[in-house]
Amino acid sequence: MRNTGYMASLDQQTEYWNSTGADKSFTHPIELSWISELGRRARILDYGCGYGRLVGELHQHGFEDIEGVDLSPALISRARQHLPGLRFSAIDSPPTLPLPDAGFDVILLFAVLTCIPSDTGQRELIAELHRLLRPGGLLYLSDMCLQSDERNRARYEAFAAKYGVYGVFETGDGAVCRHHSPDWLRNLLAGFDQIADRQVPVTTMNGNPAQITQLLAGKGPAPAVIAPLRTRSRPV
Repeated sequence: MRNTGYMASLDQQTEYWNSTGADKSFTHPIELSWISELGRRARILDYGCGYGRLVGELHQHGFEDIEGVDLSPALISRARQHLPGLRFSAIDSPPTLPLPDAGFDVILLFAVLTCIPSDTGQRELIAELHRLLRPGGLLYLSDMCLQSDERNRARYEAFAAKYGVYGVFETGDGAVCRHHSPDWLRNLLAGFDQIADRQVPVTTMNGNPAQITQLLAGKGPAPAVIAPLRTRSRPV
């Protein structure tokens, strides 16, 4: 990998998310059956909540204890304007949060790893989320694996030498993003037990078709109420 300090400097890209990125729309869907059996009082953290789309959706479905955090003050401001009364806060020193160990039943991590190009940055974030989850809690990850279409393959090749990681690339509007190999995601979640996975077609924040990977992982043995999800795990 290229100089680790250089890569780490790209892991936040706050300037982008406070300007161009603040107006983006995000489309990764949430499979409510993956978390609903924990009950509507489950404590849920949406890490990298953006403008609060998932927080609002979960609130509409009756979940009572949801908190959204994001490193972009502009996105948090947008969330508060559209969803007054719900809880949102900006992260002062990502990836760490001033919250106690084992305080959450579920943590959502939707389209966040793609915004963190470095291996170290991703590992640090996953370690922090592991700390915040209670034993038996669930990490619901939704992100971009390597795409097979010609447009994406071309930009992986074009930026591989510059960033030292195949799958890291520059968008046309100023962001640096990363798509992942399935092996890397499995390595990243080695401290969790995988419960379910699926592939879902979406439209990206820049309007392009893509396939995303969603993984449900548990901290320690999965709660008994989650076991049936194994039989529901299938491509979409």
